[in-house]
Amino acid sequence: MEFQLQQLAQNKLAFVYKQDGEKLAEITWQQKGQVMVMDHTYVSDKLRGQGVAKKLLDHAAAYAREKGYNMQAVCSYVVAAFEKSNAYDDVKQ
Repeated sequence: MEFQLQQLAQNKLAFVYKQDGEKLAEITWQQKGQVMVMDHTYVSDKLRGQGVAKKLLDHAAAYAREKGYNMQAVCSYVVAAFEKSNAYDDVKQ
C-alpha cells in the first residue's frame, strides 16, 4: 500500500491512498511551523478492519521524524492512538 503526500491547500497536507482513481484513505494535517496538527483520518468501508488508519498514522509519524516535526492530535483517531500506544511519544506534542 503506497501513500502519496499531497498539498491540499496552503499549510494543509495529507497522505492519501487511491485505487483506480478513488480515494480510499487519507490522514490530513495543518502544518504550523514545526508542528503537524493532525485533524482528520478517513478510511473507506472497503478497507475497514485492515489496519489502514494505523498505517496512515505510522507513515505520518515517520514523516514527522524525518522532518524533525512534532504531531499534535486533534482527530479523534489520532488522540486515541496516542493514548493507547507509546510508539509516538517521540513525536507527539
